[in-house]
Amino acid sequence: MKWIYWSRTFESKFQAGCLAKRMEEDWWVYGYRSPQEVEIIRLKNGKYGVRYVW
Repeated sequence: MKWIYWSRTFESKFQAGCLAKRMEEDWWVYGYRSPQEVEIIRLKNGKYGVRYVW
């Protein structure tokens, strides 16, 4: 199981959470499978990131 990190960082946890929720529920609209697991992480610089597993 290898994590894939989203290339963009976010200023707030809310913004990262919006992306994570969209990945879990709306990716089928674009023809993608939804990831098995999505996680919001806090980086050392205080920003937030999103990582996921297929």
